[in-house]
Amino acid sequence: MKKLIYTLLFVLISVAANGQAKYVFYFIGDGMGVNQVNGTEMYQAERQNGRIGVEPLLFTQFPVATMATTFSATNSVTDSAAAGTALATGKKTYNSAISVGEDKNPIETVAEKAKKAGKKVGVTTSVSVDHATPAAFYAHQADRNMNYEIAIDLTKANFDFYAGGGFLKPDKTHDRKDAPNIFPIFEEAGYTVARGYNDYKAKSKDAGKMILIQEEGKDPSCLPYAIDRKSDDLTLAQITESAIDFLTKGKNKGFFLMVEGGKIDWACHANDAATVFNEVKDMDDAIKVAYEFYKKHPKETLIVVTADHETGGIVLGTGRYELNLKALQYQKHSADGLSKQISELRKSKGNKVTWEDMKEFLGNEMGFWKQFPISWEQEKKLRDEFEQSFVRNKVVFAESMYSKSEPMAARAKEVMDQISMVGWVSGGHSAGYVPVFAIGAGSQLFGEKIDNTEIPKRIAKAAGYK
Repeated sequence: MKKLIYTLLFVLISVAANGQAKYVFYFIGDGMGVNQVNGTEMYQAERQNGRIGVEPLLFTQFPVATMATTFSATNSVTDSAAAGTALATGKKTYNSAISVGEDKNPIETVAEKAKKAGKKVGVTTSVSVDHATPAAFYAHQADRNMNYEIAIDLTKANFDFYAGGGFLKPDKTHDRKDAPNIFPIFEEAGYTVARGYNDYKAKSKDAGKMILIQEEGKDPSCLPYAIDRKSDDLTLAQITESAIDFLTKGKNKGFFLMVEGGKIDWACHANDAATVFNEVKDMDDAIKVAYEFYKKHPKETLIVVTADHETGGIVLGTGRYELNLKALQYQKHSADGLSKQISELRKSKGNKVTWEDMKEFLGNEMGFWKQFPISWEQEKKLRDEFEQSFVRNKVVFAESMYSKSEPMAARAKEVMDQISMVGWVSGGHSAGYVPVFAIGAGSQLFGEKIDNTEIPKRIAKAAGYK
């Protein structure tokens, strides 16, 4: 008993010594389990330095590191809605719920507590603003698929800054196809909508509240994968930079900012290792932006990094006591991007693609034959699919949670998995532990294995939210 009292006293003294967290960054890597992080660091070591080991990400070097459990109130394996609710409210709920309890009543979120405490609040993501994880911080709905109703809740929460790809159903409710468009509703609620990073810079000075989304014509469901990114695409690092800029302008009483790396999960659903590791690195780049802010305000800033659940059951090593992650560097696009390239190849050849055409394409896009040899069995797998898809024209698209892709792209990805020796258990979520990393004011509160519901409670304690 004495030991417990002394431990608690030490924690309280440490928090008091560091002061309250005036600025809170809460990073959530959707689907980012322990092996997604470890795999990224091992991939970086092989790719950058040609060595076995790890090339550390910034956030794994934070002084506090632990792990969290993720089960929901009704399922051993959670979905993003229930997990997002746990990370936002400190309460368990049923799968698909957005910050409501099993009784469907709203549960206050840590972001709402921050707003009541006089802080500015931002909720941002690399997927759509009305997706499950960001929604859990500002909305209260019985079902994650109620995207229109979730978007309307954005105005009710009255937070200062939102950002992401866009909105999935801007004029369709859960049961109606002719609802008023949400964008005039946003404007009536005092929000300035910026489309793209440059538009944000042009409008932010005069804006009272801001919604930053992608440029007109780009996919509202998400930002492009980092591996597919073009120079004019909005990035998670730019979103983080914009959020800090906006939340610190004017009278500065501090802020709470949630940033989700949402497409780690999407790439894991697709069992696409190269894309996963690039997405984890991309979130680390956004964390670097927050860390630069932390270095200027080390006694007042808390950064917490975690995940809502693990996706895919990724395995680093498939039986040979080896890994060949460096091969992944030759994959130029995500499986989705590769699928689009294959469809374009079909069109450019008038549906008369030869096997030699395909070998040249896969050599350029995946490195097969050109950068490293592939086995007879692996070539047969690709050749069999070519015969099926391009000779017999029997094209059965491969489907994952968030994408449909050319079967040739799916086979190429499977061959790359074999070459890199990365395995997958499923295309869904798992109940694996997720990592938790923290630095700054109150980070000592995250020192032991915890449940995901503890994270927002300890953030609120560190920041002094009541």
